[in-house]
Amino acid sequence: MFAKSPLTKTIFTITALIASSAQATSDTTQAFQNVIYSEAGQAKPEATLPLSSEAFGDSDTTTFYWLGLAGFLINSHGTTFMIDPLLEGFDMEVMIDFPIRTEDVPALDAILVTHADNDHFSIPTLSKLNNPSTVIHSTQYVGSLMQQHEFNGAGHDIGDSFKINRNVDVKVMPADHAWQNAYPDAADRVFKDEDSAGFWIQTEEGTIWATGDSRLMPEQLTYAPAPDIILFDFSDSEWHFTFEGAVKLANAYPEAILLLHHWGSVNAPDFSPFNGDPNALLTRVTNPERIKVLAPGEPFVWPGKK
Repeated sequence: MFAKSPLTKTIFTITALIASSAQATSDTTQAFQNVIYSEAGQAKPEATLPLSSEAFGDSDTTTFYWLGLAGFLINSHGTTFMIDPLLEGFDMEVMIDFPIRTEDVPALDAILVTHADNDHFSIPTLSKLNNPSTVIHSTQYVGSLMQQHEFNGAGHDIGDSFKINRNVDVKVMPADHAWQNAYPDAADRVFKDEDSAGFWIQTEEGTIWATGDSRLMPEQLTYAPAPDIILFDFSDSEWHFTFEGAVKLANAYPEAILLLHHWGSVNAPDFSPFNGDPNALLTRVTNPERIKVLAPGEPFVWPGKK
């Protein structure tokens, strides 16, 4: 065995660092193998896992199920609620199977709707989920639309708080998504920032931030305490965070788990709000192992805070 010269030691050190980095990249890349690509090159998830009745039953954990598009089912210790569910009746071609038929969803404790766009406020879906025991929470504007459809809805101001059962607390958060004002024929009213929202959700394990659709706002980078889980939209669209803005937001909260959504569900390879690629985040996000790429219906059981 020979003694290593300073140059030899440096070479060994650099080689070890490169090998370590390559292994870390390989390990992280492995977590993205469940991203597949359409013939047009659009990223999409693996096959849908159907939701069973157990997803809505008693639980001693908080578990997330991506519904596709921007939708989630969350079961927090038996309290069940959906965020922006769209399970049928969308006006664009979808690439996924939804994990449950709308008519098969048991009664939920609540539904949270971030804004009025029909991939979030799905009237065909909500018409079947609407019942006296499920309150549909949203902004004041969406609340007015729910009244027109006779939904069991509640409209809120930004900053309002409410409870879902006894164990889940929700605060209505600001968003910037009044895109209709940039297109004169898009609506017959002037939209306000407060017509869209996000939700800050407190559970026994910690906090969930459902950002909703939003352009990046400076205040969104400085929330304290930091969220533990972000329902993460990384659409490269000027009326969303943009890809660079999404990376900036992710790295503002380097320990937050990122549950990806708003990707891989709609056949729209040339329409940026729906065609994000999780693999593009791999080298841009601090601690990329916290990125969770789910198939529709696949459970993510929250381990809680470290």
